[in-house]
Amino acid sequence: MCHDDELPDSTGYNIEVTKPHDPARDGPFSRRLAWTVPENRLAAAEREVRASGRRVFDLTGSNPTAVGLPYPAAAIAAALADPAAVHYQPTPRGLPAARAAVASDYARRGAALAPDRVFLVASSSESYALLCKLFGNPGQALLVPEPSYPLFAYLARLESLEARPYRLLYDGHWHIDFATLDFTNVAAVVVVSPNNPTGSYLGRSDWRRLAELAAEAGVPVIADEVFADFPIAPARDAITAVAGCPTPALTFSLGGLSKACGLPQLKLGWIAASGPEALVEPALANLELVADTYLSVGTPVQLALPRLFEIGAGIRASIHERVLRNRQRLSERIGASSPCTLLPAEAGWSAILRIPETMSDETWALRLLRDASVLVQPGYFFDLRLGATLVVSLLVPPEDFDEGIARVLSAVESV
Repeated sequence: MCHDDELPDSTGYNIEVTKPHDPARDGPFSRRLAWTVPENRLAAAEREVRASGRRVFDLTGSNPTAVGLPYPAAAIAAALADPAAVHYQPTPRGLPAARAAVASDYARRGAALAPDRVFLVASSSESYALLCKLFGNPGQALLVPEPSYPLFAYLARLESLEARPYRLLYDGHWHIDFATLDFTNVAAVVVVSPNNPTGSYLGRSDWRRLAELAAEAGVPVIADEVFADFPIAPARDAITAVAGCPTPALTFSLGGLSKACGLPQLKLGWIAASGPEALVEPALANLELVADTYLSVGTPVQLALPRLFEIGAGIRASIHERVLRNRQRLSERIGASSPCTLLPAEAGWSAILRIPETMSDETWALRLLRDASVLVQPGYFFDLRLGATLVVSLLVPPEDFDEGIARVLSAVESV
């Protein structure tokens, strides 16, 4: 999963929890920060290669504002120039017109959602933080999918929770391994649809079973749908909007301008609640108390939101075109006789390459960087367990993407 507040591209640090907390070693800082973040070998190698003056073909970029896409700067500036922004209206749920704009955007995706079920936040990471505060107690677990983006370990730890993984299995299609779900002492269960980096939507049968299990356990579901607007080849049973699906479980769907409109710099996301009325209403009341403590969303971006959705549709189309173009080119470059395999994807901005297990994916990534000046992410960053895998971003400018992929395939095919 990538978020507005995501870790740097090519994740340079790995969390290592240090126990127990030692004041002599850790100083006056919270036990939530009792971890070490050593620089990993790939980040160190990247720093060395760049310091040598060599050009690096970076196939990890996930910032849409930094990959040469067209942005209507004047229109964005005009949208943010509403004179009403000089007046402060502290509203814990967000301004009514802005929440109505979010509900209207869900309707575009076929999901009926009332504006009073929407909360505005500064980012998807803040959505997780507020929901963990709402449901979590210190020492509880946050159930998170594996493979997925490594941010969850940090988010959970900062809320005094444990990120407890459950597995996704791959048999040509990704689905939940329900045998690995343990609801003991759990604050919430996270689903990421589409997943990052697998690009897999949640299937309807998996959703029904997960929602039933969560409801039985009295555990809320957090459905991260930030990449839902970028379909590639959705399966027939794919759920493209969890917020529009009936559910027996208390469910919170997450989205934001960062991905849906390619506007990470404007810092606005949302939480949409669904589920049984008897559960939703008290949850919203308590979430309002939590949100009222922070009031983090800026007034200008809320006032601009209806117009930003209009502007964002064009940006989203440019991103989608780039993603589809690069994936098609990648697919064309991998011939039937190639030792490299492109895994199927239903949506998202990433592609997974399966490569020969002549060495680990980390060693492959290091060799590609040092010998071919190409930066990719090894699959272990995301807890992929499919042998040796590499993850590349489909947002990269076409000329850099084509050259970088050519170098990757040349290296793989020469082994």
